[in-house]
Amino acid sequence: MDDGVKFWVGFHRVPFIGPTRIDRLIRRFGNLEQAWRASDATLRTILDERSVESLLKTRAELSLDDEMERIHRLGINVITRDDVSYPWRLAQIAAPPPVLYLKGALTTADDNAVAIVGTRRSTPYGREVTQRLAEELGAAGVTIVSGLALGIDGVAHESALRAGARTVAVLGSGPDIIYPSSHRRLAERIVDQGAVLADYPPGSTPDARNFPARNRIISGLCRGVVVVEAPERSGALITADFAAEQGREVFVIPGSVLAAASAGCHRLLRDGARPVTSAADVLIDLGISNASTAATAVQQALPLDEEQRRVLSLLTAEPQHIDEIAAATSMPIGQLGALLIELELGGSVRNLGAQHYARR
Repeated sequence: MDDGVKFWVGFHRVPFIGPTRIDRLIRRFGNLEQAWRASDATLRTILDERSVESLLKTRAELSLDDEMERIHRLGINVITRDDVSYPWRLAQIAAPPPVLYLKGALTTADDNAVAIVGTRRSTPYGREVTQRLAEELGAAGVTIVSGLALGIDGVAHESALRAGARTVAVLGSGPDIIYPSSHRRLAERIVDQGAVLADYPPGSTPDARNFPARNRIISGLCRGVVVVEAPERSGALITADFAAEQGREVFVIPGSVLAAASAGCHRLLRDGARPVTSAADVLIDLGISNASTAATAVQQALPLDEEQRRVLSLLTAEPQHIDEIAAATSMPIGQLGALLIELELGGSVRNLGAQHYARR
């Protein structure tokens, strides 16, 4: 790792010194190593007293070499804003984060990234739509970005992994502190097929004030943001607002006018967000070349026999219980269950849990 990185990490650990002050220091000293070593008197000609005192305290207490060794032991990579591997789209936003900590890796494939965000209290409708979107976008070569939260975020990551797509989780904590803890295994799988990323140093615990900044990075990494379900007060709406400010496309999945989970989505639609009903809508709007095949990319089924075709013809996009399907086909439950498993493996049917099935 470049020895200069440790000075970026050092300044990132100094309270009251953010992107704007870091830019000021670089303009004055040429690089952060010279700024870190600058005298108290020189620093006071550039920074306010509070920032200088904070820097002097951190400089006295923090061993940069020990900090870099700790980061290395945790298996964390550091990308600074002057690194060629820093995400170029994120670099275009106002005051981009100076340092990113990540497990896994970012690649050029992530240039085509779309965020899927929504409420933690997702409905079966929201989860079903998210699964379809993430799988179809992933099959078209899109990286799925979200926040690793419960509900829509988790479903988006899981579905991308199932589709063999890349996915990036952006945290409101250090990259070694997974929140919620129930998503630790999911985070490990994401590292193998994408990245877990944060702009908070290792050891930073999740805090409510961290999440708006996290949402700003989610939108900053992406070409567009899809809001699946969001009540009137939702972090997903904050992500959508950041996306609009950053010049990103904002897409919204309409919901029932009676559903509180979609009230925020409908507000976004009234404000001019783009309504979408499929991955193909998103891909066409973003000009991604695989759009023509995206809608069917995850629907490649094995050749069907007569009984499978009969079962499939009775299924719709709305979930049906296996008892309803059995009554319509006059098939024994055991035989029908085996057929549904075959259709699910072939990609024609979705198992929504609790013995409910729907056609893709």
